[in-house]
Amino acid sequence: MNLKVVTGNPDKAKEVEEFFNGKVRVGHVKLDLPEIKDNDVGNIARVKAKAAYDAVKEPLIVDDTGFYISSLNGFPGAYAAFVLDTIGMEGILRLMENQENRCAYFETAIAYADEDGVLIFRGRVEGSITTGPRGSEGFGYDPIFEVSGKTFAEIPLKDKSAVSHRGRALEAFGEWYLKKQ
Repeated sequence: MNLKVVTGNPDKAKEVEEFFNGKVRVGHVKLDLPEIKDNDVGNIARVKAKAAYDAVKEPLIVDDTGFYISSLNGFPGAYAAFVLDTIGMEGILRLMENQENRCAYFETAIAYADEDGVLIFRGRVEGSITTGPRGSEGFGYDPIFEVSGKTFAEIPLKDKSAVSHRGRALEAFGEWYLKKQ
């Protein structure tokens, strides 16, 4: 079984390969894909997967992730990467300064594409925003997103996928994909 992971981050392809533990041969493909503006990460992933399949013509997955903060009405949502690049974690922490409700969640949508079309698999993890960054692992919002008393940046990367949104989406996809084969 062969599966391509289309991403600009080769570590994501390694994570998928480790998940399948030799049951699936995983390859990495880097493509420039369209990034539509939509509030649903599943819709964004679906469009990227379709474009990737049209280019590669092999079974593949792409993903998209959103970061949703309750007291900010779901902001930054599906625009998490753009917000991180513009105002960063520090900007999010400033927006959260006077907020009592610090609840937030991450959601990842993995889109699988083949000759039959595109399917979406989602993973979500609930947590909260800290008052300051903690930890040195991970990337993105990991230092300010806390689950069960630890930020994602305080959890070793090898253990993070057991509790993360991406890990949960990958688990849902992997269960289906292995049965399909």
